[in-house]
Amino acid sequence: MRPTGFTSAWRGVWSLDAIVNRRFRRPRTTGVTMVLDTGLGLSALRDVLDLAGEHIDQWKFGFGTSALMPYTVLEEKLDLLNQRDILTYPGGTLLEAAVVQEHCRVFMTRAAELGFRAAEISEGTIELPGERRRRMIDCARNAGLVPITEVGRKDPACQPTAAELAQQILQDLDWGASWVIVEGRESGSGVGIYDQGGEIRTPFLDEILKQVGSAESRLIWEAPLRSQQAYLVCRFGANVSLGNIPPQECLALEALRCGLRFETFNAVARHSREAGLWDPQRVENGKPVGAERSEE
Repeated sequence: MRPTGFTSAWRGVWSLDAIVNRRFRRPRTTGVTMVLDTGLGLSALRDVLDLAGEHIDQWKFGFGTSALMPYTVLEEKLDLLNQRDILTYPGGTLLEAAVVQEHCRVFMTRAAELGFRAAEISEGTIELPGERRRRMIDCARNAGLVPITEVGRKDPACQPTAAELAQQILQDLDWGASWVIVEGRESGSGVGIYDQGGEIRTPFLDEILKQVGSAESRLIWEAPLRSQQAYLVCRFGANVSLGNIPPQECLALEALRCGLRFETFNAVARHSREAGLWDPQRVENGKPVGAERSEE
């Protein structure tokens, strides 16, 4: 089912209705699209929301960008996003900087005051004892923020094993994280499930999935590259949760999810033909619903 208020220009072409309606309705806990904002202006943000706002669930202000833009601009951006019921949060690196200065509680309180609705808790650069990580999740919840954690490291030379990532995922969820993001950085290479060329390390991914079991539905895979998005959608289906999506790519990603791009439609067309649902030699019968009106 589509989000409330969503109307497709192609409504009435029944086959397209069926394709587009593969997606879960917002608000949703699976099939999440998380945008990585590295410095979008107000006008560009309005354009993105007008065009693709119905398909966006979470909006992350990358690394420390929210601390460097004018306060009035940040305030207006958050207001626009909150009006759309899009979950907003500052990047995990900014929180890590606050933790190094021993200001975690102050950070969480200020984030809520500014209008952020969630907090990303990560160890992309620093290392934290498990108990400290648990307290940070509690701190976010006490401030009225949705706790979202991230597992993995940003340094390609210091990557955890699949077993270590899986263990941290399960621990974070047990401590109260609403989602767990699997690190992929904005480059999508050399970290987590990606090799230096940005390709999926399939055995590594398989090992994570084997160990996390049903918790897989609570994962958000950072996938900034189109090839990565295509692989994950083809493997897990339209309602896999994906993150670090460039703002201007949200509509293209939704098309991919719905089987309206080559990478996913190719499989749909092949299956339809093999199942006898479509024959390229067969002449169509009838007209799409509403066609009579268009001819008046």
